[in-house]
Amino acid sequence: MTDHARAALELLRENSHFQWYVIPLLLLVIYIYAAEVERRNWNVFFAGLALWGMDWFNETWNALVFHFTGRAPVWGASGRTAYQILIGLNIEICFMFAVMGVAAAKLLPPRDARVLGVPNRPVLIAVNSVACVLVEIWLHHVGVLTWDWSWWQADVPYLILLVGYAPFFLVAFLVHDMPRVRAKAMTVGVILGIDAVALLAFGSLGWL
Repeated sequence: MTDHARAALELLRENSHFQWYVIPLLLLVIYIYAAEVERRNWNVFFAGLALWGMDWFNETWNALVFHFTGRAPVWGASGRTAYQILIGLNIEICFMFAVMGVAAAKLLPPRDARVLGVPNRPVLIAVNSVACVLVEIWLHHVGVLTWDWSWWQADVPYLILLVGYAPFFLVAFLVHDMPRVRAKAMTVGVILGIDAVALLAFGSLGWL
């Protein structure tokens, strides 16, 4: 087991690190979604939940990588936190991803708009993903996000981009652009349902 993994493991679901700022942060996240419900802006509401659900999926398999290798997760969160949910996910990261999808969706132009003659959705998926990777590289540089596998590093950021972020924005934008609210709700329900089943099943086995 790497030192980084051991440090993150020591924080895992340790209640003594709780901080009260979690409560106002939670209320802010709830307010952001409540505002979209009030406006009946289901495109943004479900896009936000879709991205959040995609992150839970990634965080779950990341924890499984650590369980089965016994060496390290693909990414670990070892900085100070109010609560460490999984080895690569703390409560602050969880809230960040809950808001990220809403912010990205609210900035979407109409589907037929083009950027330098290119359809805007692929461009914005790429731009948002690259921006997130740059933030991750900085977080890794300051030591709060750890990478212990040679193929997941700042000098080879392709997997971080293609696996870590592009699917998030792709799914969020697809959900945003679905013509029917029912389709959005069903898609998000499937994503969150898979997450919930995986967390309950693997968690009960002690694998997370």
